[in-house]
Amino acid sequence: MVEPRKPQHIRIPPEKLAKRVIAVGDPARAKYLAEKFLEDAELVNEERGFLIYTGKYNGVPVSVAVHGVGAPSAAIVFEELRMLGAEVIIRLGTAGGLVEYLEIGDAVVATGAAYIHGGTIGSYVPDACMVAAPDPRLTTLLYEEAKRHHGKAYLGPVFSSDAFYAEDKEFVKKWSSRGIIAVEMEVAALYALAALRGYKASAILVISDNLAVPGKEELKHHEELVSYVDKAARAALEALTKYNP
Repeated sequence: MVEPRKPQHIRIPPEKLAKRVIAVGDPARAKYLAEKFLEDAELVNEERGFLIYTGKYNGVPVSVAVHGVGAPSAAIVFEELRMLGAEVIIRLGTAGGLVEYLEIGDAVVATGAAYIHGGTIGSYVPDACMVAAPDPRLTTLLYEEAKRHHGKAYLGPVFSSDAFYAEDKEFVKKWSSRGIIAVEMEVAALYALAALRGYKASAILVISDNLAVPGKEELKHHEELVSYVDKAARAALEALTKYNP
């Protein structure tokens, strides 16, 4: 009999983690969201910089967890969140637009994630391309909440890149011609592991730059996006706490 795996980086007892989790890349964003939106927020994990805050939103237990940058880091966190009992994970992050109609601050609810075969996901499934798709009911609810709280929200697939600085002049054309509307780094890992490990997942992303529009390629940071992130966070928290797995 195989012994159950134990988390090596999120070293907390399962009762310290809520079954519903908002996952973010930036530790500063996790702290901000916990303090602004959660009732009785408690910092329960600091190991390896993977901060986790647990509190309540509208009376429902919720955790905000940091997954770091890129699929290798994120996969560790998604795996260990699941080991500790997480049942629903929504990634709240930023993305670069690949189509002209996306404005800075718009929200994208990711209906799927393309990725280049190999890397982190290829380590799990080396002989095929893994389906990287969200839970449809959770995603529909998240989109409805995004329209209600954010206003400018779009549904569409994203590309999860393993290299932040790898874009070239053909990058936008290559991926947008395949129907991809934005680029980020972790959604494919979130969705692939959801299928493999049995949790429900979706993602909402705030557009921080647009690689398809000259003059809008410069990345906007948290301070410049905070009003948009607030709206996306509200949508994510509402969907997370209303969803019935």
